[in-house]
Amino acid sequence: MSERALTLAQQLAQLLAVEFEALKSQDLDRFESLQPGKNDLINELTEKCPPAQDLQNSPEWDVLRETLLACRDMHRRNAILIERKLDTIRSTLSSLRVGDTGSTVEVYDRLGQVARFSKGRGYQEV
Repeated sequence: MSERALTLAQQLAQLLAVEFEALKSQDLDRFESLQPGKNDLINELTEKCPPAQDLQNSPEWDVLRETLLACRDMHRRNAILIERKLDTIRSTLSSLRVGDTGSTVEVYDRLGQVARFSKGRGYQEV
């Protein structure tokens, strides 16, 4: 097995950990700056990794395999965090969208009580 492949896999694991921290702190500039390096590491790792059939009975393969599995799991964790943040943003935008027919308008009636009217009913009833 190529020692370079193991080194690259370990560097990728470190980069994914830094990426996660950037996502947690919502440092999108830092996150974006990590992407080209991550892509370069993945590309070089793809080139340096020997074929799997050549490595199956090698003890070094187990180390590389475990490192790559950890990278996969870290990447999935980061993807889940991104998806959750996107869902939150979508939900917020949806609630702020003008013309949402499901929301109600709260106004005060003549007695100072909150009266709820559906937007579809019109303001003549207020």
